[in-house]
Amino acid sequence: MSSQNVYILGIESSCDDTSASILCNGTVLSNVVATQKIHEQYGGVVPELASRAHQQNIVPVIDQAIKQANIDKSDLSAIAFTSGPGLMGSLLVGTSFAKSLALALDIPLIDVNHMQAHILAHFIDEDEFEKPDFPFLALTISGGHTQIVRVNDHFDMEIIGETIDDAVGEAFDKSAKILGLTYPGGPLIDKHARSGNPKAFPFTKPRVDGLNFSFSGLKTGILYFVQKQVKEDPNFIKENLEDVCASIQYTIINILMDKLKKASKETGIKSIAIGGGVSANSGIRKALKEGEHKYGWKTFVPKFEYTTDNAAMIGIVGYLKYLKKDFTDMDVVAKARSKF
Repeated sequence: MSSQNVYILGIESSCDDTSASILCNGTVLSNVVATQKIHEQYGGVVPELASRAHQQNIVPVIDQAIKQANIDKSDLSAIAFTSGPGLMGSLLVGTSFAKSLALALDIPLIDVNHMQAHILAHFIDEDEFEKPDFPFLALTISGGHTQIVRVNDHFDMEIIGETIDDAVGEAFDKSAKILGLTYPGGPLIDKHARSGNPKAFPFTKPRVDGLNFSFSGLKTGILYFVQKQVKEDPNFIKENLEDVCASIQYTIINILMDKLKKASKETGIKSIAIGGGVSANSGIRKALKEGEHKYGWKTFVPKFEYTTDNAAMIGIVGYLKYLKKDFTDMDVVAKARSKF
């Protein structure tokens, strides 16, 4: 193997997906994800069950990633892993394994912030995907986070707006639960919304100062609305599912876009990138594209498989840190909550 090639093994275990990826000089050679189905019956992620599943999945997933990349573990230059934020038990599995393997192979260890990785997923080398220029605004939207981040450089980021209560992914999932949809409900709301009328049922948007978000009031409003309608007509959900989903999605997207418009105006930055699991939502992608024509934005949407939790995004941060020789020592610990 050529000595100038940098091979990074990325390990992601922050929530309920175990993922491993091999990158060579910023290009993805493999990106393996094992999804845990066990949580569907509970309507949400059960931390104890998640960490147990990670323990079962981590060795086969890493083994598969190395085989798919067609390299040997001795070719690895460094190991990058998610150190936080996330579920403590899940993070510990990935952290412990990454430390042990780095020690055994005598190669550098690189700790990665999960939210930073969602943003830097835009820098994975993909022919058809353009990378954003600095500075740009990143809207990171997932089950646990909703943030607007000013990105000045790969490792110079500032959160300029964030949720003061629920994350947007939680708002989607809890609204879906109110409608009797299975977990995870966000993708189902998106699916039903496509054939519904987004203006059928107006929901009140919360008033929050600055660039911060709030979704708990909207969620409560949806709950009371559905309860009232079902009391009057037990078949209400069944007969109006598409319209209710479309109206919920329309309201949530409007909340996100209003803050993004404000952030762009205040900072003068017109390059907008999205990341995180909720950025797979078709309505959000469409609204962002419309922003290009309406506000003169240049928008960046990552490849579908790099939006949800995956190890390729951990690997690209690992590669960028490797180039700076920004390694961590064996004393590194997982942190359930961590700011970048």
